[in-house]
Amino acid sequence: MENRKKADYRRNFYVFIALAVLTLVEIIIAINLANPAVPLLIIALIKAGLIAQFFMHIYRLWREEEHG
Repeated sequence: MENRKKADYRRNFYVFIALAVLTLVEIIIAINLANPAVPLLIIALIKAGLIAQFFMHIYRLWREEEHG
């Protein structure tokens, strides 16, 4: 159980870092491009997917229920 908890914390940390990097990329794109709407939309969808998958636990909706 303890190893699984450590793995979950590590995975969440990596997702957090990925979200931070994507946010920095968004800032750079917004500053440097004349029409940044499409790239920013793509990055926003990626970030939303990461948040839904890892922090909102959407994957549990299609998984067998665990009893116990």
